[in-house]
Amino acid sequence: MAARARPRALFARAMLGQKPKIAKGVQAGTMLKCADNTGARALRLVQVMGYKGRLRRVPLAGVGDLIMTSVRRGTPDMRRKLFQAVVVRQKMPFRRPEGIWVQFADNAAVIMTAEGEMKGSEIRGPVAREAAERWPRIASAASTIV
Repeated sequence: MAARARPRALFARAMLGQKPKIAKGVQAGTMLKCADNTGARALRLVQVMGYKGRLRRVPLAGVGDLIMTSVRRGTPDMRRKLFQAVVVRQKMPFRRPEGIWVQFADNAAVIMTAEGEMKGSEIRGPVAREAAERWPRIASAASTIV
């Protein structure tokens, strides 16, 4: 058996320079506030994009994750349609690598296009730094980055 350059256990746990683990605070079926000006008001999380899954395990999403949402409240042309969105705030507290705990007052998401562009032109309320670092378009449209 050939020797590996790095131990698999360290690589599997993402300890070798991977992105930090953020506590997942939004699960499938959760209602989220729409933080942009697309005309949608309330979104329901349908699926987490890139989630592989396990039998009977509910998909979870955290700040900065791309999700598939259904518009539950909003303008008639937006309602009952599926859109991709990015979670920008979550109620569940999560810990940053420097030791600071962050928690928001609500769960919120921003609707995105398939190309990774924002559908709206502005974002209402604060945006988590993790989402802004991962999605540059969100960072440029955000008024407050926490």
